[in-house]
Amino acid sequence: MSRRRPSALCQARILFSFLLPAMSLSTLPLSYCTNVHPGLTFDDVVLSIREHTVAARQKLGFRIAAGLWLASPVVNELIAAPEKICQLREVLNEGDLVCYTLNTFPFGNFHSERVKENVYLPDWTSSERLEYTKASARILSELMPVGVEGSLSTVPLGFKGFSHEADFEQRCIDQLLTLAEALDQLHDETGQILRLAVEPEPCCILETVEETVLFFDRLFATAESRGQLDIARRHLGVCYDVCHQAVEFEEIASSIQRLSDAGIRINKMHLTTALHVDEPGQNQQGCDELSRFVEPRYLHQTFARSADGTVVFQEDLTEALCHSPEGAFRDASAWRVHFHVPVDAEQLGVLKTTRDELKQGIRAVAELDYAPHLEVETYTWGVLPAEKPATLADGIARELSATSALITAERERLASKG
Repeated sequence: MSRRRPSALCQARILFSFLLPAMSLSTLPLSYCTNVHPGLTFDDVVLSIREHTVAARQKLGFRIAAGLWLASPVVNELIAAPEKICQLREVLNEGDLVCYTLNTFPFGNFHSERVKENVYLPDWTSSERLEYTKASARILSELMPVGVEGSLSTVPLGFKGFSHEADFEQRCIDQLLTLAEALDQLHDETGQILRLAVEPEPCCILETVEETVLFFDRLFATAESRGQLDIARRHLGVCYDVCHQAVEFEEIASSIQRLSDAGIRINKMHLTTALHVDEPGQNQQGCDELSRFVEPRYLHQTFARSADGTVVFQEDLTEALCHSPEGAFRDASAWRVHFHVPVDAEQLGVLKTTRDELKQGIRAVAELDYAPHLEVETYTWGVLPAEKPATLADGIARELSATSALITAERERLASKG
């Protein structure tokens, strides 16, 4: 396919993408994901930005990014009325906010009474998923600042608990390569580079880093056979969610290095933390406290690791598991639970968090020769049983302030290395 010569503006945007120094954390404003706010209409999205995002920005004293979640009905509304995209950009500008990343993982109502495994639908074999992501990319290209690349996080193909046809993976590959072509065409038209970030998650088709590497090996092999390898590598990569890989008991730095060694780009990192319980069979107080986190909306995959390193899991956290664990769960040396908790917290009551793993993740991506987008994604404030801040904006600001301090400390460490 012939490529038109980019305009001077497009050339400037492309040049910017190659000027990031080696071993550097992103210098873009730290993003927080707005999927914490309900929003099924354009007006809902604007209201949440003005009430919560702008309020958090004002409390912080430094610029932040809104990592927008635009549900399918909102995307359809924006595509049908493009002037609303301009209005959205103006709302962001008025609040001194930028947007360079979208969360296109939740497709529908992420705040319904029961989300659970439905969040993985539609999966990546679906034309709905493809068209939603293409439309989201078009919207993001109009919201992004000049000279900045964009990212869109998405589902890890599908959920293992659902039944799948034998050709499920190949159909996902076909759809992802179709998306890569669309993103390449968007680059031709606008000069904007947008990258998809497939987000591994416990109990999904892609959950471990090793599964992710094997899938991308097959994806890239297919792309090469079709003459699409360059655009696949340019536009397709992963969203590394620190909470997810910590729940799997993966060693964070080595798993990030594994992705790098395999030539898989981390287009986005979710700066997130999970719950951790030591010696649950002998820690009734901890298990009782954990039972307060059992709730009906989101899926809280729970993993147990034994002293010999064996890991077992249960798809969701239950009262029965907390109060009457059996077998490997009873005898485990530790449990970890997929419950995104405030990232500034080392502990919540008697429960620990995986904040140490978050620090390891920030340090590990700082050693890469490119800079993944960085985003705090704590969407569970509405179901969090722990003591809450006075306002949601207070909690978001606290998280972003603490995370910004970790990033600053890591930058200083890099600078001291010369």
